[in-house]
Amino acid sequence: MRCAEARSWPSVTTTIPACSRPRPRRWLPSLPSRPGARGPIQRPPRAHRRSIPSISNAVRGVLGGWLLALVFAGGALADPPPGAAPFPPELEARLAQALETSPSRTQPRTRHRMPDGSPRYTNRLILEQSPYLLQHAHNPVNWFPWGDEAFAQAEQLNRPVLLSVGYSTCHWCHVMEEESFEDPEIAEYMNANYIAIKVDREERPDVDDVYMAAIHAMSGRGGWPMTVWLTPAREPFYGGTYFPPRDSPNGKRRGFLTVLRQLSRFYAQDRLKAGLRASAIAETIREALAPPPSVGVPGSDDIKRALAHYKRRFDAKNGGLSRSRKFPSSLPIVLLLRSYRRTGDAELLQMARKTLDAMRRGGIYDHLGGGFHRYTTESTWTVPHFEKMLYDNALLVVAYLEAFQVTSEEAYAAVARDVLDYVAREMTSPHGPFYSATDADSEGEEGVFFVWTPKQMREAVGPEHAKLALSAYGLAGKRPNFERTHYVLRRDLSVEELAAAHGMTPSVTASALKEIRAKLYQERAKREPPLLDDKQLVAWNGLMISAFARAGLVLREPRYVEQAARAAAYLLEHARPHGQLARYVRNQKPHGTGLLDDYAFLEAGLLDLFEATGDARWLADTRALQRDLDARFFDDEAGGYWISPDDGERLLVRAKPASDGALPSGNSIEVMNLLRLYTLTTDGDYQMRAEMCVRVFSDSLHAAPTGHARMLEAVDFMLDRPKEILIVTPEGRDGAEPFLRELAGVYLPNRVLVTVSESEAKALVPEVPWLERKRALRDAPTAYVCEDRVCDLPARSSKVFGEQLRKKPYPYPEG
Repeated sequence: MRCAEARSWPSVTTTIPACSRPRPRRWLPSLPSRPGARGPIQRPPRAHRRSIPSISNAVRGVLGGWLLALVFAGGALADPPPGAAPFPPELEARLAQALETSPSRTQPRTRHRMPDGSPRYTNRLILEQSPYLLQHAHNPVNWFPWGDEAFAQAEQLNRPVLLSVGYSTCHWCHVMEEESFEDPEIAEYMNANYIAIKVDREERPDVDDVYMAAIHAMSGRGGWPMTVWLTPAREPFYGGTYFPPRDSPNGKRRGFLTVLRQLSRFYAQDRLKAGLRASAIAETIREALAPPPSVGVPGSDDIKRALAHYKRRFDAKNGGLSRSRKFPSSLPIVLLLRSYRRTGDAELLQMARKTLDAMRRGGIYDHLGGGFHRYTTESTWTVPHFEKMLYDNALLVVAYLEAFQVTSEEAYAAVARDVLDYVAREMTSPHGPFYSATDADSEGEEGVFFVWTPKQMREAVGPEHAKLALSAYGLAGKRPNFERTHYVLRRDLSVEELAAAHGMTPSVTASALKEIRAKLYQERAKREPPLLDDKQLVAWNGLMISAFARAGLVLREPRYVEQAARAAAYLLEHARPHGQLARYVRNQKPHGTGLLDDYAFLEAGLLDLFEATGDARWLADTRALQRDLDARFFDDEAGGYWISPDDGERLLVRAKPASDGALPSGNSIEVMNLLRLYTLTTDGDYQMRAEMCVRVFSDSLHAAPTGHARMLEAVDFMLDRPKEILIVTPEGRDGAEPFLRELAGVYLPNRVLVTVSESEAKALVPEVPWLERKRALRDAPTAYVCEDRVCDLPARSSKVFGEQLRKKPYPYPEG
């Protein structure tokens, strides 16, 4: 969750700095060990990983069928939400059936329970598939999912809508749930005076984008949880982020209940004013998310202005940008590296290395299990919010891989391997796709799973290695850096420095550190782990497929390519009903409508798989997805891709995203896809669409180049002369290995690669015309390096091939 503020609107609320609040101890959803038991909770045995429940049924298997029949007799629920009208019989029966037939994997996530441990309240969210929505299925709030039913009820009852947007691993979303949405008084007021809607921003980023634009328009800030007051026409008239439940004792800060009451009265007493305000904000959103087309062409000057900004804002001491909180995405490492390649500006490389080194050593990195946390709450990369997001890790793997290619620094390759091994071990479904995220919280508190005391570490590693462990992980001679009692682990000292400090050889030290890490990981595994969001988002999977495929190619690790191919094959089979992508897969079923990000990110992953394998299937699947994307998302008049398809739900505005956030914009990734497809296939339609995309966003890119870093990477590609590389073997692909190893050691981002046998090359000519008449000369593997279909002499030696690849890059043209 980005720390954000709820800003004031006349006499309603005051600034609420979320990140300045102490970390509250959260309630623990739990079950008695037997019917009617009180006292200490008996936890169920720990599984390998505890997933967020699809739906919980606390009584089945505990009390037997007779109690089930009693609780659910006649399709009845235990209690209706307080202050809400009784559910219609048909709906109540559906909710009861969903509760009765749900998997009983964990306890219901609520403190409101019947004496037998079953949930007292159940709302419509139990019928959903989103793990975040299911977290709220037993709140006393009468939640609706986003949809026409909720707004029709608001219209019928003349009530405003309270829209709450978050995601399953958001720490402050959990805090607001505990403090407000589990509070009976607040829930009763909401149920009696509002129609309350819950949205998972990961399931519906299109909805999130619209109302986050409203929050920015009203306050200049944003973040999650996002809380927005709407008219029944879906137009926002007030909003904020996190709200504390009640007014502060000194009266300077108004709480959520007070704001609810004031806005309910305002809406009831002056609906016209609320409507006019909402309409004005809605118009502002339309202007922000669907700007008029521009006619300029982005160029090298835009890249240079962005780089100048990053230089001015760079934190020379800690890496990243000079901010009180550090997000990995705020400094575009890949753009720095690619611009360094073109310009030779050593400062850009130094900025990238300083940041990558600070992150891999800091507490934002999980030094035991692998993987990066979301962001840090201070400037030294030490104390994070502990959620781990699939997309962050995918994007950082690529950054470390490219840095490895530029510098040959093995530490960067090691980080990429470590992250991918973590994802393969802990974030991969049995069927192949990747899970979305893990929570920041466990055992009711943030970070408990990840932090240590010196005593805990000594006991875990034993007396032989205790001093080395404390020194290696930053516990020796330093004050606790987390809640004044615990330590977030850091790795500031190299193996050589630790060896010198402890009178050991580097090889013995490295062996001891490996043993220490294994012991600490095993000891940590005994703790209750953070919740796992097990939905498999197509877009985020596309990013991780790219990471695995590119790592396999660069690190020469076939297992990584196999991991990428397995995930891609599953998604293409299970997330593409009727030929159109779904938003995500959960419980082996597709859910939701695929959006621009899903198409663009998956296409990028498939292109990387094609380059890593030479398998024509992945190119064919990419082109099929591209045809669907062009037909249903492309703006034929102005250019650019809409976030949602032509046949999708109509929101207040149909956004055409270009600027990056935590994720790259779909249009930025799609421009790069189009450029790569054009370079491979020579199909001019791809080039035309790419040029239309960058033109339509040129004004916003000129105005704010730093907000469009990924689009600037595409501009960098357009301003280069991308290489077309073919490695062709007599038969099979084994003979290509010396050439691929040579390619892996060269930083050449603006290129396409085809690795095939002679027979495969002939079959691929209709898709990739420039393969025609290119053979394995003298029955030996042969490499071709071309630009605009004009090739250097064929290379049968990997050394000659390497020399061709290492030709001096073209500088940026002027303008």
